Amino acid sequence: MTSPGRPGGPTVLRILLGIQLRRLREGRGISAKAAAQAIRASESKISRIELGRNAVREVDVADLLKMYGVTDPAEREQLLSLASEANRPGWWHRFNDILPPWFQSYIGLETAAESIRLYAPQFVPGLLQTEGYAATVLAFGDIPPEEMDRHVAVRKERQRRFAEGHLRLWAILDEEVLRRPVGNDGVMRDQLAHLLAASKNHNLVLQIIPRGVCGHAAPSGFSVLRFPDPDLPDIVYVEQLTSALYLDKRPEVDRYLLAMERMSILGTDPRTSTRMIEEILQETGPPHEQHP
Repeated sequence: MTSPGRPGGPTVLRILLGIQLRRLREGRGISAKAAAQAIRASESKISRIELGRNAVREVDVADLLKMYGVTDPAEREQLLSLASEANRPGWWHRFNDILPPWFQSYIGLETAAESIRLYAPQFVPGLLQTEGYAATVLAFGDIPPEEMDRHVAVRKERQRRFAEGHLRLWAILDEEVLRRPVGNDGVMRDQLAHLLAASKNHNLVLQIIPRGVCGHAAPSGFSVLRFPDPDLPDIVYVEQLTSALYLDKRPEVDRYLLAMERMSILGTDPRTSTRMIEEILQETGPPHEQHP
């Protein structure tokens, strides 16, 4: 059992709580319908609680534990404390007026992840974007100008944890990502230079799939998040235009992991990837001058 208060944030703590409650319910042979009646709720609410998609009141947890026959004071206190921690807002809560709920869920998972493997066919991943590149990409999504600074601030806060070494990242990018114009030449030069600097970090593996290489079965970008807690399964995140998919069933996750393995074979090794970025950077002209 993971102790509450450990780093991870409310999203993952809700998932851990849901896993524990589901195990207790199933271990006692109690139906979701009966559990729902115990807290005067619907079966769908029990499902959302056990999947970690809903915050749950401590009083409801207490009623469920009573129904499940959990009488040990230490075990009850641990689960009730976990419920309390899971209801505390994450750092991104102050941005909930500009972030859609489906993306807030991702930030919660990313905050708790130990490592992320991702494939990016369109843009440089958010964790590796410069401020200028990020602002341009966000503008593509029709972000109102008055909200732009706060969206960029969210990206910078996400990047801080990665820069501090709390997260390992293995990123596979299509070469076209490095050549696709995003903003002006200065924005692209700064972004390529930033990728070069980031590639020296011990917690980043960067690979490039060269132009003309085909044969992988990944029609869109995706991320596979892995967590330090053994109770948490790997989760695949697939972002769409107005929503996202979160996949944690083992067969589905395995398919994505296999696709990632195949792309890692097709991609260049990190040293060659660095040389490719250097060559493309040279093609873009002299370094961008920073003006006060």
